[in-house]
Amino acid sequence: MEKLNILVLEDDKLAQKVMSAHLAGHNIDLAGDLKTALKKIESVKYDIGFFDLMLGPDDDYSGLKAIAAAAARGVFCVVVSSSDSDETIDRAYALGANDFYAKGNEESNVADILRKFIQNRKAAGAKDIFSSAFITCDPETKAAASEALKYAPTELPILILGPSGTGKTSLAKILHEHSGREGAFVSINCSAYTEDLLEAEMFGHKKGAFTGAHETRKGRLLEAHKGTLFLDEIGTMSLGMQMKLLKAIEERSFYPLGSEKPEHSEFRIISATLEDPQTLIAQGKMRFDLFQRVHGYTINLKPLSRRACDIAPLVQHFTSGRRRLSFTPEARAYMETYSWTGNVRELKKFVDLVSSGSEGRVDINTVAKHLKGREAAQPASAGDGGLYAYAMANGLEAALDKVSGEIITRNLRENEGKKTKTMADLKISTRLLYSTLKKLGIEPEGEKK
Repeated sequence: MEKLNILVLEDDKLAQKVMSAHLAGHNIDLAGDLKTALKKIESVKYDIGFFDLMLGPDDDYSGLKAIAAAAARGVFCVVVSSSDSDETIDRAYALGANDFYAKGNEESNVADILRKFIQNRKAAGAKDIFSSAFITCDPETKAAASEALKYAPTELPILILGPSGTGKTSLAKILHEHSGREGAFVSINCSAYTEDLLEAEMFGHKKGAFTGAHETRKGRLLEAHKGTLFLDEIGTMSLGMQMKLLKAIEERSFYPLGSEKPEHSEFRIISATLEDPQTLIAQGKMRFDLFQRVHGYTINLKPLSRRACDIAPLVQHFTSGRRRLSFTPEARAYMETYSWTGNVRELKKFVDLVSSGSEGRVDINTVAKHLKGREAAQPASAGDGGLYAYAMANGLEAALDKVSGEIITRNLRENEGKKTKTMADLKISTRLLYSTLKKLGIEPEGEKK
């Protein structure tokens, strides 16, 4: 475990010994009064501070002053005090405390605090995940994933929503990697099994439990002990199976098929579905109580068609270490306005296809040939609510530029890059065409014949 610099402000000698034992392996400084604590805070760079508030029988919560000083120097402040009235808790948080615990359960609480602190610090420094493990430059997607990472080291269940192929499984793996959990990441696609087979896969079975059970097999729930159980496409699970899973989640125990002895497993749930859970509940296809158990924090991944800026870095990632490709401006414009109904998975298949071709320079004809039969994303109409919202957020001029750009790139695509025909079709000047392409970051090439 990473070694931390830790300050403990505690006037009781026995409590100091207890905290020191739980913080063994780290660099610990002890302070028994406010003056000593303030001096240490000024002279030493601490990662975490554990603060008692009442420093003596006649003390007036002087530990609160140490919190304010430590928080101002970037120390992660944790109160461990027997004074836990609502008013005291409010004052501590207002002064900069990050956590507040009542005394009495230090063994469990301290270990949990340290684990979460270390994992959150790793998550905060994991900016490179957006250029490697989960590639995106879309601000909304990066913000949503970064927020989800804050919950990675907690026990809170996480629900990932989004169309097929948007990276739900990849994100689930990243969340597990940043959780600090010692167990494995265990994934199961609920849509790939019938109800009976899913039950056997989930809970395991004894030899002879059913026809074909030639040996005892451990279930996914047990494999995920002290790790993460990822339930992909949870919305396809039958109501009967949902009830059995709910019981296992609540009790952390279950019976393998054919067994009279329960198994116990401490697993963390991450779920994913491409369907809207509220719609499933309204249709009677999902139990509300199960939904309550799996949606502690919810993240919604946008389809690739709404993340056009991700196409270029994804293509670069898919061709890393192998044959690199170059796309003409018109080909890039086509790809950026294409619907990508299969999302990142479809883009990967497309890149593999064109990488196998004879041309390293990919033009619009090649792109259109391989994506033929699929519609490109349509430009928003003047009455489109999304366009109105865009105009309200970015201004009318930006919204008009957006519409112009989408219409011009679509017409260019349909004309296979022939700019003269596009100018004639749209009745626009050469100046408007080239200025629009420049705003889109597209450097026009020579005229296509």
